[in-house]
Amino acid sequence: MNKDIIAGKWTQLKGQAQARWGNLTDDDFKVAQGDATYLAGKLQERYGWDQDRAQREVDEFQKSLH
Repeated sequence: MNKDIIAGKWTQLKGQAQARWGNLTDDDFKVAQGDATYLAGKLQERYGWDQDRAQREVDEFQKSLH
């Protein structure tokens, strides 16, 4: 799924993302507004993952939306 589509449907997808990554706060999701790069950065920060792991998580989330 295109990153622009994620941003465009963020309101609908936010609940799924919150269920998947419970360590992220409502404020994190509010600021993210579907920005995959920001989301990956927050995953790194909250979970202590390296950049590759965080990006893989976001990519897998995007793929699960198809």
